[in-house]
Amino acid sequence: MHIPDGYLSPSTCAVMYTAAGAAWYASLNRVRRNFSARFVPLISVFAAFCFVIMMFNLPLPGGTTGHAVGVTIASIVLGPSGAILAASIALALQALFFGDGGITTLGANCFNIAVTGSLVAYAVYRVIAAGAPLKARRRIVAGAVAGYIAINVSALLTAVEFGIQPALFHNAEGAPLYAPYPLHIAIPAMMLGHLLVAGFAEAAITAALVAFVQSANPSLLLATSGLSTGNDELQGAKSKSLKQLWVTVALLMCLTPFGILAAGTAWGEWSANDLSSAPATSANANLEQTPSGLLRLSTVWTAPMPGYAPRFVKSAAFGYLLSAMFAVGLLMLCSWLAQRIFRQRHSVEISR
Repeated sequence: MHIPDGYLSPSTCAVMYTAAGAAWYASLNRVRRNFSARFVPLISVFAAFCFVIMMFNLPLPGGTTGHAVGVTIASIVLGPSGAILAASIALALQALFFGDGGITTLGANCFNIAVTGSLVAYAVYRVIAAGAPLKARRRIVAGAVAGYIAINVSALLTAVEFGIQPALFHNAEGAPLYAPYPLHIAIPAMMLGHLLVAGFAEAAITAALVAFVQSANPSLLLATSGLSTGNDELQGAKSKSLKQLWVTVALLMCLTPFGILAAGTAWGEWSANDLSSAPATSANANLEQTPSGLLRLSTVWTAPMPGYAPRFVKSAAFGYLLSAMFAVGLLMLCSWLAQRIFRQRHSVEISR
């Protein structure tokens, strides 16, 4: 679902940046009102989790790959505002440093995955888990269902954005300028893999992590539980260190080399040079040349470590691991700096 540069027209990108920007603005304002030193590392750890989990590629029908996105568990713990920010940070890191998703299309990717995914996941989870105790099995089921629905809604939005490009943006001869896939190709191609594989992966990961949080630190589920703080169960819930969550991310990070075992590339994420050799569809099979607009926009940004493959590393698996370590380390550093600034400001306010 990481749309590369060139697949969407500039006007489509502008619309999607506007929509995502409105969500970012609202989320930042909400987080600022409820800001605390504890919330900073939570956003960081779930940004790291989203980044790492998206590195595990799964084989999909048709010789392509897909992956879970991790946004559902983020919305369950952080609420939609925190999840939108966490997932958007992960997507921005992927685009800026690794070329996974475009810079011009970052607004669309964030709107599809971070914004829509978070809101849908949160709404479904709250409906199914309404009134359930923090450790209830129903919350695990709610997380699984929310994950499955959220990632498929995100995939559908992505497919629609692909599919409207050839109808709206083409030259005088009718040749597409950007994504060449019409709706009748984009929707089935995108949805098949997510309905059959990636959706269940997101559901399984979310269910497992809800169960883990219920056991390790159920108070993390409090913010979105809808339960009053006066509940006896909540009174006994103690806030624990986030070390367990960071350890979980670190373990997943160490396993990221397994994420490149699946052959192929995610559908619709081919570079301009790879488009002609992508799995054939009735759209790209008839392409005489790469669409001119796609070719032009595809060179807007060159990531320093494209494809999670640092140029100075010969081993693909080790390069993949180093990429994950770089991103997680950067997020940990930002989390530490943000906490330090917050505590200094808090100390100054108290001294006054």
